[in-house]
Amino acid sequence: MKIKKVVLTTALFASALIQAQYTDIINSNRPGKSISAFSVGKTVIQAEGGIYGIQEKHDLLRYEANGFGTDLNLRYGAFFEQLELDLDTQYQYDWYQAPLINDTRGGLKQFTIGAKYLIYDPFIKLTDKPNLYSWVANHKFNWKDFIPAVAVYGGVNLQLGPNPFTFDGDSRFSPKLMLITQNQFGKHWVFVTNIIADKMMTKYPSYGVIATMTRGFNMRWSGFFEFQGYKSDYYADTVFRFGAAYLVRENIQLDASISKNVKETPALLFGNVGMSWRFDSDYKMEYKRVDKKKDDKDKKKDKKSKKDKGKKRKDEVELEKTKP
Repeated sequence: MKIKKVVLTTALFASALIQAQYTDIINSNRPGKSISAFSVGKTVIQAEGGIYGIQEKHDLLRYEANGFGTDLNLRYGAFFEQLELDLDTQYQYDWYQAPLINDTRGGLKQFTIGAKYLIYDPFIKLTDKPNLYSWVANHKFNWKDFIPAVAVYGGVNLQLGPNPFTFDGDSRFSPKLMLITQNQFGKHWVFVTNIIADKMMTKYPSYGVIATMTRGFNMRWSGFFEFQGYKSDYYADTVFRFGAAYLVRENIQLDASISKNVKETPALLFGNVGMSWRFDSDYKMEYKRVDKKKDDKDKKKDKKSKKDKGKKRKDEVELEKTKP
């Protein structure tokens, strides 16, 4: 999950300034619905998929639907480190029951192609080394933690074939925009927010926010809690999610989560299990070493040089004044 990305990045920054988004441990967006500000790394391909079960019940309209679905997210780091191309798909099939109706529904619920670009990374200039003699110094609160990494996302929703899960007259082509922020609090907590404008230029545009707090328990286990709210004239809802992820190896992650909304029209319950797999055999890590001692020495040298120049100018002025 996102916590593994930041924990390892912090460790790397202790000795060097890395010019990449790539980390030794997989950086997955699963099992939550938010997406992180960082990319997978140039030339890296990553597949994140899962299977979910859904239970939907609407007492007012007296219908019930039970089924399952699959979601697949393909990510590719293209051209340079800050850019990531993305394909997000979701297919659902369920059994729908209502008065005088007993039928099945199936279709491609979502098919979105987009790109994400990291526009600001607060970690890129981090050169402070850890204090080897003080646990308190390394774990104390730091106001700099509130400065987030910032990324932007732009994509298009494509409707391929019949989709019984959307509104009548939904456009076959609609844009999707997103602002992404990511904070690291201490060594174990990561907070990600997504501000979303979806299905723009359609009959029912949707606006929403996703906020995800992730906690890394150790190098294998992490857990998360997530809030999602979205609103449009067609449908509005609030959903809460929680779950956990397990790191099988550096490039493979397993996960599970449960989602529940707050309203009863309809009441929704999701259960999801999945896996993330990274293919990075062509990736080449690029580092830029930072010699802090040398950097401090150069700063002192420049400071002394400026001081000497100032003193020289002062002596010249005083000499001019003493001349007859």
